[in-house]
Amino acid sequence: MALDIKQLFYFVTVADQLSYSKAAQKLHISQPSLSNAIKNLEQEVGSPLLERSTRKIELTDAGKVLYTKSLQLLSHMNILKKEMQEVRLTGSGELIIGMIESVRHWVPKVIREYQGRYPSMRIKLIEVLSRKAVIDSLRKYHTHLIITNQCIEEEDIESLPLYKEKLVLVLHRAHPLSAKESITFAELAEEPFIISMEGFQTREDILEAFALEEASPNIQFEIERFETALTLVRENLGVAIIPENYLVEPKDVSIVRKTMDSPALERTVYLTYMKNRYLAPAVQSFLEDIQRSFAADT
Repeated sequence: MALDIKQLFYFVTVADQLSYSKAAQKLHISQPSLSNAIKNLEQEVGSPLLERSTRKIELTDAGKVLYTKSLQLLSHMNILKKEMQEVRLTGSGELIIGMIESVRHWVPKVIREYQGRYPSMRIKLIEVLSRKAVIDSLRKYHTHLIITNQCIEEEDIESLPLYKEKLVLVLHRAHPLSAKESITFAELAEEPFIISMEGFQTREDILEAFALEEASPNIQFEIERFETALTLVRENLGVAIIPENYLVEPKDVSIVRKTMDSPALERTVYLTYMKNRYLAPAVQSFLEDIQRSFAADT
């Protein structure tokens, strides 16, 4: 059996669209050509892949199996294509960096120095926040590297610690607790609390800090971005614990910052990338720039 990659791509597109006409339009080929390609594929496989009716198209059992396997194969082919393209790149091309919000205070400095050596490189900066998003982004080659606070322990992913940053309490200046020198977790447990959604490492760190003091936060808001948490605090809708590097200049006079005494309120920022992925020299150079920058600090 000799399966053709193009035929598999056509089949996956039809399965996704559940319509020959929509799939043909998406593929920029005629509908008869697409139908013939699917028929030829069915002959190669020796089984019907799609059940056709006047109303809709459905996958047969064989079609479901081939669809799943085809997605994997096409993904691997796409990754191979990207790697082959990058083999030819030296000082030009594209560098895609995934990042969390708090690294915005130092990443531009590294980029400025890097661009002095590789002025032709196009750089994309995208936010990648949850643990699942980090793993998916790296494995699907959507990013070359990611700077994250997620602790990734996967065989195929390198995760290098760069530095630690404290998590600090933020509350509105008009909040009754803002005048206190020290605040306990028991006192915080009574307040409307703003916290990251499930799947975020910072949420786990904060819940651990409460648990160590045998307390639980009164969760009123769940957020993805700490900027949202700060917006809610500005309106005095609750209190939050966030990484210290989000509180950058210029200082927000409506927000008071307090340090909580807990070993759990500290997070590590990591540099993550695929272990076995080929990285073009210009991309590898940026990765080394980051490591060198923090090696010098320590």
